[in-house]
Amino acid sequence: MRYVQLRAFHYVAISGGFSRAAEALFLTQPAISDQVRKLEEEYDVLLFNRYKKQVTLTGFGQQLLEITHRMFDTEQQALDLLSESRALRSGTLRIVADAAHHLLHILGKFREKYPGIQVTVRTGNTETVVTSLFAYDADIGVLGEIPKGREFDMLKLNSTPIIAFVARTHPLAGTKSMSFAKLSKHPLVLRERGSKTRQKLEAMAQEQSVELRAAIEAEGREAVREIVASGSGIGFVSQAEFGQDGRLVPIAIDAPEMLMDEALICLRERSGGKLVRAFWNVARELSSAD
Repeated sequence: MRYVQLRAFHYVAISGGFSRAAEALFLTQPAISDQVRKLEEEYDVLLFNRYKKQVTLTGFGQQLLEITHRMFDTEQQALDLLSESRALRSGTLRIVADAAHHLLHILGKFREKYPGIQVTVRTGNTETVVTSLFAYDADIGVLGEIPKGREFDMLKLNSTPIIAFVARTHPLAGTKSMSFAKLSKHPLVLRERGSKTRQKLEAMAQEQSVELRAAIEAEGREAVREIVASGSGIGFVSQAEFGQDGRLVPIAIDAPEMLMDEALICLRERSGGKLVRAFWNVARELSSAD
């Protein structure tokens, strides 16, 4: 087994084909195909299913990809460390967040300190965040429920209760607080299943012997916000994410407090990367100053 063979396999797997891998590695397609073929022949394994022009990983190939992901990510970390004098002048930091609101103050300070770094932010629920980190599709995650296990490093950002909210024109707009029993009698706009906000709401409602039924189920906080703003029902969000929106008014929930903890997380094995470490340090400094 040679390094070049594993590298060829890895790039074919992540690129989705031999031609794209050849372009990424500045090699010819026959050279890439030959390296993968030799790896398969030497160990008598099949790494890819080849059907016409479609290339997909076999089960064995998927297992090997999980290993090469770690291998080449470690290699990149070593390169980052050795290139420290040139570090933090360029590159891309990928963040996936259940709510970008929690990042705004950190992003501003980070961009001020490292203007050469491009930052991409996309949103998703807790499942999306964790899956993206494990798949190496993101470097840092932001979410309201910390996964159990030792795979992650975590930095807590804040902790706020879940509240209900309605449109300012809604008949309940003047209500200060409502019980689950009363809330359940109105049309509710709930997040998609997999959302921690929804899970916490439904768990607490069950403790109160109340069943919450979604009149409308929407994917993502912004979708919920816009639907509620139209007057279509009652939505739920953590207090920190309610923000400033003149179209909406908050309503406290008359029940034991349901706290949403928001935190930065990253895979522990990737915490030494230069961009992750730099963002983490900025977040820690701001958290300490609060």
